[in-house]
Amino acid sequence: MERVYETHLLRRSFREDGKVRNVTVANLSHVPAQTIDVLRQSLAGKTLVEAGSEVTIARSVPHGHVAAVWAMAQKLGLPALLGPAGRMRDLALALVVSRAVGPASKLATITAWDDVTLGADLAVAGASTDEVYTALDHLLTRQDVIEKKLAARHLGPKANPSRMALYDLSSSWMTGTHCPLARRGYSRDGKKNLPQIEYGVLTDPAGCPVAVRVFPGNTADPTAFTAAVTAVKDTFRLENMVMVGDRGMITTARIKALKQAGGLGWLTALRAPQIAALAADTGPLQMSLFDEQNFAEISHPDYPGERLIACRNPALAELRARKRTELLDATQTALTPIQAAVTAGRLLGADKIGLRVGKVLGRHKMAKHFHLEITDTTLTITRHQQNIDAETALDGIYVLRSTIPGDEVDTAGVIGAYKNLANVEKDFRSLKAIDIDLRPVRHYREDRVRAHVFLCFLAAYLTWHLRRTLAELTYTDENPPTRTDPVAPAVRSQAAQTKASTRTSSNGLPPHTYQGLLAHLATLTRNDVQYGVNGPTVPTLAEPTPVQRRAFQLIGTPIPTTLT
Repeated sequence: MERVYETHLLRRSFREDGKVRNVTVANLSHVPAQTIDVLRQSLAGKTLVEAGSEVTIARSVPHGHVAAVWAMAQKLGLPALLGPAGRMRDLALALVVSRAVGPASKLATITAWDDVTLGADLAVAGASTDEVYTALDHLLTRQDVIEKKLAARHLGPKANPSRMALYDLSSSWMTGTHCPLARRGYSRDGKKNLPQIEYGVLTDPAGCPVAVRVFPGNTADPTAFTAAVTAVKDTFRLENMVMVGDRGMITTARIKALKQAGGLGWLTALRAPQIAALAADTGPLQMSLFDEQNFAEISHPDYPGERLIACRNPALAELRARKRTELLDATQTALTPIQAAVTAGRLLGADKIGLRVGKVLGRHKMAKHFHLEITDTTLTITRHQQNIDAETALDGIYVLRSTIPGDEVDTAGVIGAYKNLANVEKDFRSLKAIDIDLRPVRHYREDRVRAHVFLCFLAAYLTWHLRRTLAELTYTDENPPTRTDPVAPAVRSQAAQTKASTRTSSNGLPPHTYQGLLAHLATLTRNDVQYGVNGPTVPTLAEPTPVQRRAFQLIGTPIPTTLT
């Protein structure tokens, strides 16, 4: 019978006269196996403690959420975009990551760095207020460089073969009154009595943020659009791009300017008076176009070299008809007491009657649908039924105008490209409220306001990629169905509906909201484990949950113990 002999030798290797020599220091064959294993681990550099000795969790710090955002930042090459390695870059990166994880004021963010692993690992815990604001200023100096690289990455010919760039404008209110940018204007947040700033975001067709520009709060949409054109053509040096914007952004005057500048196309929609002109008795826009489908291409000599695409959305038509009826009824109800006061003699004078009536009509913007006859003692109100019927006939109809050649993008593709503006609206919701919380703006220096918006923009860029990467673990529809009718409202896929109803994703894990997923990742803590009274302290991660493991798998990185 064959015998097997096992020998354990402790050997020392060294080099002598250019040759490797080995010397046996001891024969450990008769030492217990567990002792040999301890010796092997000790020689490998591991710290060993006595079994049964006291173990203390010196500190437990949230780690998983900042680790996930930091890992995505590394994957996107964000640290290199922020500038050369050093203190300012570390602080700027910490500001961006913190904004994407848990938006707060700058002072609150500095305090929070002591309570997450981000502060210790990037050595920003304990940073002074002056340092943080200096880093914010540094971030602003890098804006042009960063945006040029993002534009090349996302709007260049390889990444964006359709050559489309989407642009839209939004606003946020200010808390102070001394900033030169703070002006009163049309508030998209419903804060009519507060000064505000406006900012335009340039994206690729999927809605990935590429650049941001800040304007005074009373800036008109067309003026902001001019800044976007300048950025695309002169700053980013992109040629033959198609600018996509809504009807308030790309006006007739802006299109004339685009024609004179050359090198850029456009995709936008006509305003209501222009649509009404096309729908005249002799015009090309007739209701028979929509007998078999909800869209059709038309032409008109007023738009030479452009494609006109008429669309009719039945759902939108129903919504507008119902809203108009409600507003007409509300206006009529509000006018009735005024009419009664005039009849009873309690309200006299055409000027006084007109003021009272004007307030009501301005409230619901229904003046065009009412015919008024006012004297010093009488008030007659009738509905302008002809105007109402004419507007009703065009309910749900919109007309796109574009320079996109028909041999490059078909009719349905142009409609889909215009509808991609909804992706920019999603960016604004993320930027302003649900993810980044840009508003309100509490800075008063113009450069700091711009730096704050740019900081939030970079955090939104990170969040946009994280949302797409982690879609499997959230309620996001990962594979929305292709629309058979480009005009019809979008619908969720069956898989997304199943995920929402069963609360189980395709991999069997429970889905979360995006913010809920970040909160769950934060439960993955890093613990400072001390062995013995005077023993070593070893940073140790808590055991990850299946959702936490899957999140880092989707990002494409192992769960890092430290962020360095």
